[in-house]
Amino acid sequence: MRYIIWFLLVLLVLLRQISNRPVYSDGDRIRVTTRVTNEPIKYEYSQRLILSGLKVYLPRFPEISYGDKVVVEGSVLSRELKNPVLVFQDKGTGLLFKFRKKLIDFYQESLPEPHASLVAGVTLGSKQSIPADFWEALKTTGTAHVVVASGMNVTLVAGFLVNFLIIFMSRRRAVLLALVGIWIYALVSGFDAPIVRAAIMGSIGFTGIALGRVNDAWRGLFLSALGMLIVKTEWLSDLGFILSFVATASLMLFEGKIEKKLNFIPKVLRVDFSTSLAAQIGVAPILWISFGQFNVLSPIINALVLWTIAPITIIGMISGFVGIYVPLIGRLILFVVYPLTAWFIGVVGLFS
Repeated sequence: MRYIIWFLLVLLVLLRQISNRPVYSDGDRIRVTTRVTNEPIKYEYSQRLILSGLKVYLPRFPEISYGDKVVVEGSVLSRELKNPVLVFQDKGTGLLFKFRKKLIDFYQESLPEPHASLVAGVTLGSKQSIPADFWEALKTTGTAHVVVASGMNVTLVAGFLVNFLIIFMSRRRAVLLALVGIWIYALVSGFDAPIVRAAIMGSIGFTGIALGRVNDAWRGLFLSALGMLIVKTEWLSDLGFILSFVATASLMLFEGKIEKKLNFIPKVLRVDFSTSLAAQIGVAPILWISFGQFNVLSPIINALVLWTIAPITIIGMISGFVGIYVPLIGRLILFVVYPLTAWFIGVVGLFS
């Protein structure tokens, strides 16, 4: 019976993919009306968006942000909208969109670049203001996933928190606190789609592990992935979705085995390295395909910087909450993060 249920779910995903496939072809001139569900990438003179599965390059201004409703016209060519024209833009007015923007503005006003962009990327998955040279360094060293695919970032932070907290408490309590941290992170990040997906996947996966029911964790992971694809068919080609799923699966499959093999390394380093290496096994090929390059030293580089992610996230969230209402105190808290971001930027610069 269970195999029939799995078969029906997969069949439903396939049918949804077929029924929701765009009907336009190369040369068609179309008008796309949609809400921006992925943060645009900003360049010096342009900004890139993904709208209805099509790449769209618009002029740098007016700025388009995550959550905006837009109407764009252009001609389709090789899954890109050529010569696009922004016909209409309605700024996102939801409370979470506004809160997210206030946090990003606070980081940018309080820290120099690329420190501000790094905090915004790690804490919120925001990449809109990353300097071009720092972005290239991130891609070269294989650390771009930290600020690009915030969904994967949730998984990495959760894995780090679990491995760190079990030093002081039982595994079940550590997982419970990590789950609380995941959803606080999702809330602060404005419930961006990749983060919500990763929060669901991470919650199911780590809960199964905590209860000692690894098989249930795997079933939950696949069930959540299929459910999400039924709701949003376009997520099948979304990098955040793919990395969220693969990173969680890689951690579940490899982390424990790797940590046992590395028992000669001090625990404080072994935890970070095993978490990073386990995730990298699965995501490295995807990152190479997506960004066109892969650094063989990437697992080591990630291990050197991974330990900064959890404290940067926590300090970034706390300082952001406080800074919106009491800017001076918020900045004092945020300044604590500077040595961590300096270390991250220094390591990336060294290996790039």
